[in-house]
Amino acid sequence: MTEFTHLDDTGSARMVDVSSKDVSARTATATGFVRLSPDCVALLRAGDIPKGDALSVARIAGIMGAKRVPDLVPLCHPIALHGVTVDLEIQDDGVAITAVTRTADRTGVEMEALTSVSVAALALVDMVKAVDPAAVITDVRVEEKTGGKTGVWRR
Repeated sequence: MTEFTHLDDTGSARMVDVSSKDVSARTATATGFVRLSPDCVALLRAGDIPKGDALSVARIAGIMGAKRVPDLVPLCHPIALHGVTVDLEIQDDGVAITAVTRTADRTGVEMEALTSVSVAALALVDMVKAVDPAAVITDVRVEEKTGGKTGVWRR
């Protein structure tokens, strides 16, 4: 079963040894969307969400989420994040979320970017659920990654 990198010869799960890989600057960009009702979008634009500043809470949650990936996703390496940027853009049908994660390490930061977007989206839903219980998180995906042996990848 050695064709699967996260399984050993007996089929047991293992963390891949990356100690022989070169350290390189790596980035990942992930995006997602929280679909919201027109009334909720209007409240966000006006800054009138009853729980408070929903976008700031979501941004901080996204940054914190990126830092917790090894605690949440089995077999992910703990890496030193050197930068996390979370942007939220209110659109007519919801909020677009973009996270960019950066490191200089031996493995990539795609899971950190995806987790950042996901946690930001969850925090946003939590902040608006009283006014929009039908909010939907959608389209969470990696858009780009750079660094490492494979170099640049774009969707």
